[in-house]
Amino acid sequence: MITVAYIGFGVSVREYHIPYAEKMENVRIKYVMRREEDIPQFAEYEPYYKDIIFTTSLEEVLDDPEVDLVVINTPDRFHVPYAKQVLNAGKHCLVEKPFAPTAQEAREVFALAKEKGLICMPNQNRRFDADFLALKDVIASGKIGDVVRLEGHFDYFRPNGWYDHLGTLYNLGVHTTDQIISLFGMPDDVKCDVRSIAHPGVGDDYFDIDFYYGNSKVTISTSMCVLIDYPRFTLHGTNGSMTLPPVIHNSGKKKVVGRHVVNQEPAPEERWGTLVYKDADGNNVTEKVPVDCAHYERIYENLISAIENGAEKVVKDEEVVRVLEILEMATEVAKSHA
Repeated sequence: MITVAYIGFGVSVREYHIPYAEKMENVRIKYVMRREEDIPQFAEYEPYYKDIIFTTSLEEVLDDPEVDLVVINTPDRFHVPYAKQVLNAGKHCLVEKPFAPTAQEAREVFALAKEKGLICMPNQNRRFDADFLALKDVIASGKIGDVVRLEGHFDYFRPNGWYDHLGTLYNLGVHTTDQIISLFGMPDDVKCDVRSIAHPGVGDDYFDIDFYYGNSKVTISTSMCVLIDYPRFTLHGTNGSMTLPPVIHNSGKKKVVGRHVVNQEPAPEERWGTLVYKDADGNNVTEKVPVDCAHYERIYENLISAIENGAEKVVKDEEVVRVLEILEMATEVAKSHA
């Protein structure tokens, strides 16, 4: 049994952590720690979590010998300081992405975790998005042959940019870059085109990042100026091609106050992909690609296995560092357009 405490109580905790963790028989959620000044924005949600202790004291959490794992869900700038504090208190640590602002700071945190004999990992849960899992299944099936080209899009139409001031690289690119690294490994080369359309010199609201793997090329793209959606993924191989429908954004959904319930139903057929490939006789075969539900609980399953049994972390330290190196490089490219 792993006892968990959360630092922060925003949407990420309420929708992407607690609903998945609480369904696991070997996880007990004991605390949510939030700052005194943040209580008003969360007050309407807290009555729905009577089984959890709410506190403003980090010391209460870190001094509790029952707590095994602390999950950090704070604004990005607090990730590294909190991670170091948690590790120094002898607790395992799961950190929301981006794990750190820089690759060097990530190395420092991982070195501290190794010194303390503790597990520390970012919550790269979008490795377990339903559409990404469907993409992996198609590649693994071998039906398209060798991968030649993969394009992934995560776009919006926001004329004023990404939340007016925050860039897309560390908010969206951190997901999609990690997906590519997890799928294909370390690239031979990376090239970036990063710009800010709405607020030049302030943030980044457009990027193309190209990854090169031998004869294969992978591109991830995000733009705030897309009013007609691209497919989420377009895949071409030596024996076939596949597309998956555009991502469904939740940014415009109605606010619901209550305890979030995970949707574990497979996606409806209109959200499935289309695969076309050559069979052994050279004929075109067209298949629909089923899309299941997301499986974000797998991050917790792996963490527990790593903590209790010494299993390898699903998100490896060197992958985290490489993703941050790419984001840092891309940020410098954005500055050159300022």
